[in-house]
Amino acid sequence: MSTLLRTLRNLRRVGLKDFGHQLQNIGDTKAGTFIAADRYGNKYYENLAEELPLRTRWVDYKDAEYDPSQIEPGWHAWMSYMVDKPPTEDPILQRQVRVWEPKEHRPTLTWSRAGYRPYSTTKNKYSPWAPVAKARQ
Repeated sequence: MSTLLRTLRNLRRVGLKDFGHQLQNIGDTKAGTFIAADRYGNKYYENLAEELPLRTRWVDYKDAEYDPSQIEPGWHAWMSYMVDKPPTEDPILQRQVRVWEPKEHRPTLTWSRAGYRPYSTTKNKYSPWAPVAKARQ
């Protein structure tokens, strides 16, 4: 959680609209320099001067229902502090689509309604108790 002075300072820097957007999506207020946007519309920011260590980089997802699998591998390496340069400055991290890779990004559907759920064909070892009430007289 941020302090009151930090929150008010960030409100003045980012404006009321972005302030509300950050509180709704991130849950915290942050002000920093815009680094770049990826091809999915996610925006990446950095603030080395005022944020806590290892909290200086953050992503503003395009969609409200975000999924961390929506981050490209090069941006993931930058967000995880594995590399110092963002993928826009480092030619090694710029992602080229290979022949065998899918052309479109497919997010991980594990915890969504479209996630895979196996169907069991085995018989249950127990049956739940269903009480039968005797009719009143």
